[in-house]
Amino acid sequence: MAVVHRSHGTQRFKHRKTFAARKEESALVRSKYPQKIPVIVERFPGEVHLSSLERTKYLVPQDVSMGHFTTTIRNRLALTPNQTFYLLVKNRSLTNMSATIGELDEEFRDSDGFLYFSYASQEMFGAS
Repeated sequence: MAVVHRSHGTQRFKHRKTFAARKEESALVRSKYPQKIPVIVERFPGEVHLSSLERTKYLVPQDVSMGHFTTTIRNRLALTPNQTFYLLVKNRSLTNMSATIGELDEEFRDSDGFLYFSYASQEMFGAS
């Protein structure tokens, strides 16, 4: 599978915008859509087997389960049935697939107001 690079390279969302800009953006989204969670999904640093998503920002209803959200991201990555990927919250934790995005937001929301996920293939385990 060919690796697709994004136009802005490997620069993470947190590095593309200042903290103040991110905080203002998330506050605006949360006030405009109180039943939805602003989510950032990026490729795990160093991931080489999975392609990049076309976009990183998602507005997810708070009652969506992690299992459903994972399926949505899997479809956007256009993975074959034999390809595995992991969706990590805040770059470090696997989550319960029955947990809702709202529950994860309460536990793992970043100080800028976004909920961050990264995705990786199985090779990320044991990587330095």
